[in-house]
Formats: sequence, C-alpha cells, structure tokens
Amino acid sequence: MSDDSRPSPSGARTAAVIPAAGRGVRLGPGAPKALRTLNGTPMLVHAVRAMAASRAVSLVVVVAPPDDAAEVKTLIDSHALPERTEFLVVPGGDSRQESVRLGLDALPPGIDIVLVHDAARPLVPVDTVDGVIEAVRDGAPAVVPALPLTDTVKQVEPARTPGEPEPVVATPERARLRAVQTPQGFDRATLVRAHETVTDNVTDDASMVEQLGLRVVVVPGHEEAFKVTRPLDLVLAEAVLTRRRLNDGF
Repeated sequence: MSDDSRPSPSGARTAAVIPAAGRGVRLGPGAPKALRTLNGTPMLVHAVRAMAASRAVSLVVVVAPPDDAAEVKTLIDSHALPERTEFLVVPGGDSRQESVRLGLDALPPGIDIVLVHDAARPLVPVDTVDGVIEAVRDGAPAVVPALPLTDTVKQVEPARTPGEPEPVVATPERARLRAVQTPQGFDRATLVRAHETVTDNVTDDASMVEQLGLRVVVVPGHEEAFKVTRPLDLVLAEAVLTRRRLNDGF
C-alpha cells in the first residue's frame, strides 16, 4: 500500500474504473478470472487495493459480471480498503468496451481524470498509478504505462488452420515498440467522447482515443504490472506477493 505521508497530487479528482465482467476462459473453468484468489485474496480485491493505494484516487468503480454484482459488492465490503477511497459496483456488459462505458456512466460529477485498469493486473505498484495520473494532469489527454520489449517481434501472415507454420512478413524495429499495461489514464471528457464516437470493439481504451486523432503518450510501466491470464501467471503473482510480504510487510 502507499505511504500515507505521500502528498495527494494537487487538484486531482480521479476515479478508477475496473472492468471485471469477463470469464477468463484461458485460466480454465471455475470462477470468473477476477474472483480467482492470490494468496487467499481474490485477484479483484488486489486490483482495487492497487488503485486505492494512490492518494489521488477517491473512487473505484468495479464493473462486475451482471449475475455476480451483488456477490462482488459483498466481497469488496469484506476486505479492508483505505477509508479515503469509496467504491461502487455496477453490472457490466457483453464486451469490455461496453463494461467500461457502463463504469463511466456511474461516475459522479467532479471527476476530471479517469483510470481504466484491468482486474487481471492485480500487482501494479502505486508509483506507476501515480505516474499515469501526473501525466494526465500535465496535459496529456491519454496516458499508457508500458515497458520496452525484450523479445524480437515478428509480423506474420496468420495461419488458416491453427498450428500450421506461419510465414514471416516483417520484423518491426524493437526499439520503437512497447508492451502496454494498465492503468491507462484519461481526461474524463476525452474518454467519454471516445466511447460515444468509436463503435468498433477495440482491445484498449487508448486506441479509441487514437482513433479520435488525439495524442496518447507512454510513461514507464513496471514488470510487476503483468497480466494474469494463464495458470503460470498465477504462480508468478503469488511469488511476487510472498516477496512483498517478506520484504515490505505488504
């Protein structure tokens, strides 16, 4: 959690929206991905705490699976969060884009900055969250945390049949590529306009702002903000939590 002596960024009125309505099929059958546990605590609770760790975040809106909204609210109620942070739970939609829009619709007046954070990135450090907020406050309409790539990337012609060899089309220059994480941060009016204007289903909110022709900037991400998608990621996430408890009393 954050150091409560850390000054709140002046003038920042920030809310975080966490779309958590997906089923997470790549983690296998069972509970929705966001409700899987890491060291005994649901991944979603870790993600909410990660947003609440920033003193600039005054509200967290969780967009839950429609049939599980009441259960999710009870779940979050039962876990300790900073008293300064309020939270809401609203039912989500059929797509991530629709769920984020429903989260935006639930925001009260007076919020200037909106973070959109993946529930499947439960371990993002507070310094990364604050860095995104600060960049929006400094004038960027959209901000994404990201890391340089360590692997060479190949552009291929996708195989018509899964498992078949795929011909390489090009090798992009790795120095110009970044692996994008969350939370992504936005000027609220810009993000609302993007969701009103861009109708195609897209992979992230920043790409919607790009389609408006507006500037999106990158700030440093963090290796612990990885996305928990497959069973091996759960093992890595639990190892990170164990290290934090040993080293930082997290």
